[in-house]
Amino acid sequence: MSSLPARQDPGEPAGAGDPFKAALVDLDTRSIRELRAEWRSLYRTDPPTRLSRDLLLRGIAFRWQERLQGGLSLAIRRRLDGFAAQLDAKAVSAFAPPVVLKPGTRLVREWHGRAHAVIVLEDGFEYQGRRYPSLSGIATLITGTRWSGPVFFGLKRRPATASERNDG
Repeated sequence: MSSLPARQDPGEPAGAGDPFKAALVDLDTRSIRELRAEWRSLYRTDPPTRLSRDLLLRGIAFRWQERLQGGLSLAIRRRLDGFAAQLDAKAVSAFAPPVVLKPGTRLVREWHGRAHAVIVLEDGFEYQGRRYPSLSGIATLITGTRWSGPVFFGLKRRPATASERNDG
């Protein structure tokens, strides 16, 4: 039943007798029952029960376009599958976007009852009048032990320990 439009002749100007556009116009005239049947033929599954007519049209048009012009490359599909597997394995909050620090931003962290302020520069950080290339160097200086600077200053969540992962 699929009325997938034919590929356009490469020598023909875009839009002139475009079979894809003609098929879209025809698609818009179809009943909801016909649209559901088209969806089944393209996706090999029933459409979601509460999917609106507009979304059915868009889903069908997308699949037609994908088949005519090619879908995602194998490399992109694998990458997306990898992201999906990571999402399944981790909490959604683990995928928070990275914090972007603008020059002039002031970071403050209290450590052992004393406030420590760091100013973000174009090419590093300033702490107590000295320049540092990374926050980790400053965190190590403050604590006396190796620390992740972004974790110490609250810009990034601390990685869970093995016991924390097993408890949750």
